[in-house]
Amino acid sequence: MKTRYSWKSFLAVQLVVVAAGGLALFLADANAKVMIRQEIPGGEAFVPVAIPRSMPLYISRPYNRPDLVSDEDLAAVLKQIQPRFDQKEMKPNFIEHALRTWGVDATFQNPKCVSGQAMLEFLTDNASFVESWGKEIAPLLQERPKGVGIHWGPDTGASYHHDHLLACVTEAGAPLNTPVYGPTRRRDTLYDVIQESLRDFRLDERETEWTAMAFGLWIPPTSTWIGSGGRQYSFDLLVDRLLRGEKAEGVCGGTHRVYSLMLLVRLDDEFNILSDAARESAYGYLKQVRDTIILSQFEDGHWTAAWPEGKAALTKQDNEPMYKSVIATGHHLEWMSIAPPDLLIPEDRIKKAMDWVINNTKSQKQSDIKTMFTFYSHVGAALCNWRQVRPADFWREWERSHPYDPSEEVVEAAPVEKTPAPAAH
Repeated sequence: MKTRYSWKSFLAVQLVVVAAGGLALFLADANAKVMIRQEIPGGEAFVPVAIPRSMPLYISRPYNRPDLVSDEDLAAVLKQIQPRFDQKEMKPNFIEHALRTWGVDATFQNPKCVSGQAMLEFLTDNASFVESWGKEIAPLLQERPKGVGIHWGPDTGASYHHDHLLACVTEAGAPLNTPVYGPTRRRDTLYDVIQESLRDFRLDERETEWTAMAFGLWIPPTSTWIGSGGRQYSFDLLVDRLLRGEKAEGVCGGTHRVYSLMLLVRLDDEFNILSDAARESAYGYLKQVRDTIILSQFEDGHWTAAWPEGKAALTKQDNEPMYKSVIATGHHLEWMSIAPPDLLIPEDRIKKAMDWVINNTKSQKQSDIKTMFTFYSHVGAALCNWRQVRPADFWREWERSHPYDPSEEVVEAAPVEKTPAPAAH
């Protein structure tokens, strides 16, 4: 039997509702799936997957620890990671990170910051994208016969990771009926983006971290579904895919897969989307990660990219680029912020990690934050989780008693990177 935790008091999920516009038209029973496979032999036997909610699920944060993160420190970090982006040539990857951290309802007194709604429009409205990039760059939104795809990869103006845009918009709290305006169509919504992702998913994809998150926050209690070609998928298969390879493999030194697995376990607590075996495998892996990072944490609290090596990580000269330590430390604090108590490292070690990453973030120049925004956005998200607050809510309240002061905006020269951070994350 599964070992489950009682998260009823912690897991604040949206009530299951039927989306406006007759969502029943999208629901298909097993007989229909069989019929389509028979009628279109060898073709794309995809049947839209039921999405039984108008808002994405929200995984509650079980801890409120002002002893670990004070209001002042949290405000200082959030001030550093405000989305100060130039309107011209906004990078989708940066906007995605900013949006999933701040949320669709974020507003700022600082006129240089991009609001949550403006960030959402940039990612979901081709006109906004063209306004930033011009018509010479390939559209971010791809109009396909059966839905809306996302242009992803290393191309200029593209979302860097598969399903990253969808996962970030979902975590940001965008509703299912969010309008999605492509180059020529204005009838699509976020529903069509989700269905296209479900349709074209393959288990052999290089990255599945964000696919697991997006599907997990929309389709439970459904745990299995049919993709194109009549292929059957499940959250069990996603867990198996995420567990393949060494701990260091994957984006950001393997830390994203840890977060995705933790999120699936939390969803399983509520919706029973995993088999006993899959849950046991995921939970066992998370325990291994917990034990590993206890051994690989440096005395001052940070982790390096070598964290999967356990105690051996401490014997290596700590001379890697600083941003890699920010990645490892911020991401580990983030997945632990939604973890049950038995998956946490000792509190004194959490405190050391908090202090290191807070002091590091506060010490950075705005130009450096701008260059490495994607990494530092996870720091802000993690710290807010540990305080049970949404960044947008906390910042709105903070600005009431700490109004924006233009004189505090320091004009800096363009950043010069001695050790360039990677273009993507």
